[in-house]
Amino acid sequence: MAFREKTAWLTLACMLVAYSVYFGWVLLAPHGPDPRPITIVWWFGGITGVQVVVVIIGSILLAVQARREAQARPDERDRAIARRGASMGYYVLMVGMILVGVVMPITDSRWKIINTALLALVIAETVRYGIIVASYRRGWHG
Repeated sequence: MAFREKTAWLTLACMLVAYSVYFGWVLLAPHGPDPRPITIVWWFGGITGVQVVVVIIGSILLAVQARREAQARPDERDRAIARRGASMGYYVLMVGMILVGVVMPITDSRWKIINTALLALVIAETVRYGIIVASYRRGWHG
């Protein structure tokens, strides 16, 4: 497995675990999440911070394990796969932001809008890394 594929797997797995915790808290709170902005900032920011630290430590461990490959510049295939993932993630993000910015202000509360915007960001990044992982697994060459 290529180094960049391993880091994509690591990031994808950490994202799924971390944001499942956050959105589980949002959905399972008895009367909805605490609507104070500071609560949302602390929960989402804290979970994101932990996820970032885990990904950094995991990436360092992967880089130490595959030092030569980690130091190599991305080749044409790596760049094409990264572009493809970013492009698909961008489309998903735009659909989510149109929903949040155009449709939801008419019908929903501000807290639901905020959490839907955060969910759109998370789904877009999940799609991005999912496409990267799938492209490496299937041997996509652009």
